[in-house]
Amino acid sequence: MTTDRVHHVVIVGGGFGGIETARRLARAKVRVTLVDQRNHHLFQPLLYQVATASLATSEIAWPIRSLMRDHRNVTTLLGTVAGVDTQGRRVLLADGGSVGFDTLVLATGARHAYFGHDEWERFAPGLKTIEDATAIRRRILSAFERAERAVDDAEREAHLTFVVIGGGPTGVELAGTIAELARETLRRDFRTFDTRDARVVLVEAGPRILAGFRESLSGYARTALAKLGVEVRLGHPVTRCTDEGVEIDGVCLPAKTILWAAGVAASPAAEWLHAPADRAGRVKVEPGLTVPGHPDIFAIGDTASIAMPDGKPVPGIAPAAKQEGHYVADAIRARLDGKPPPPPFRYRDAGSLATIGKRAAVVDFGWLRLTGRLAWWLWGLAHIYFLIGLRHRLAVALSWLWIYLTGQRSARLITQGPDAGGPQAG
Repeated sequence: MTTDRVHHVVIVGGGFGGIETARRLARAKVRVTLVDQRNHHLFQPLLYQVATASLATSEIAWPIRSLMRDHRNVTTLLGTVAGVDTQGRRVLLADGGSVGFDTLVLATGARHAYFGHDEWERFAPGLKTIEDATAIRRRILSAFERAERAVDDAEREAHLTFVVIGGGPTGVELAGTIAELARETLRRDFRTFDTRDARVVLVEAGPRILAGFRESLSGYARTALAKLGVEVRLGHPVTRCTDEGVEIDGVCLPAKTILWAAGVAASPAAEWLHAPADRAGRVKVEPGLTVPGHPDIFAIGDTASIAMPDGKPVPGIAPAAKQEGHYVADAIRARLDGKPPPPPFRYRDAGSLATIGKRAAVVDFGWLRLTGRLAWWLWGLAHIYFLIGLRHRLAVALSWLWIYLTGQRSARLITQGPDAGGPQAG
């Protein structure tokens, strides 16, 4: 145990689960330290909109310190966690420092998974952070700039071919928005080619896109994508990625922009703890979300694997992480108050939503299923509701309304980086 008189709870990760846990402990008789390698909390469900020039980074991210400002028992630390000393009860930091704990909550999120082909990452970046989003936006917009300067049709076609790998919500949303960007937003901006000639290909190894939705909604999404001009290829995985394109069934598809939305893996938390993990690396937690053999260590969100009553794993989405954070805070409070622990964690399904461009979406609440424009408005209202702060809600709502009415996206900035289209400083 640490020598502090006040029980010390350390939370690793400032995502939905970590922030929810900290907030729920804000008035408890504990000292809370929240550690994250970035200084901001990110609303990940809208990250693809930064990548496709629909929203600015400041509209979907908030400084963690400002979120915790009024919680006097919460200290925020900027640092990268490198491991956990379970015997010494310390969180080890990459810079050589450490933080002692009485109770530890691991909410460390997920990273990209390339199914044994990590070398593909340089050709097909994934989307998990603000840095990922701005880099992808740079790639997408630079592709059109390079097409303007292309010397022949083959080169131009390669620059105007966008391949999105993975038919889950992120892949569907990326593909649909890129298609709209080419067919509406940029249509009058270039002179040597027609942006509507851009080719967007969505590749899914399984038999249908949006596999987590009902089959009827999956079918609607495929039809809606086709109306936007997106080619959907099902049942054939990508077998190779290079800087020239992708290979599917032994056939090369030339493409200069490849985006990865096919899978994620958990952070190395299970390795730190030498704990049992599932195939994605998530810690197999007890019904009370504790790590086996470590009753004072909790794992939540994308770090944890726990089954629902039907045997399926709790999905790695924001509502699940928030529910788990709420549960863990209640469990910690009960322990300190000498009360019985809460009953085993049970996920309350909040439904599934995905958008296809700016005019269509699919919504599945179990008791209610919607498609089309009404579903899109409901999708938008749901996401605006979960944003933090009135200013952000108004800013996002106005941006979406402007895009809906005009088709124009104001965040079309190519910032300098390895994928930028302009000359680089020497």
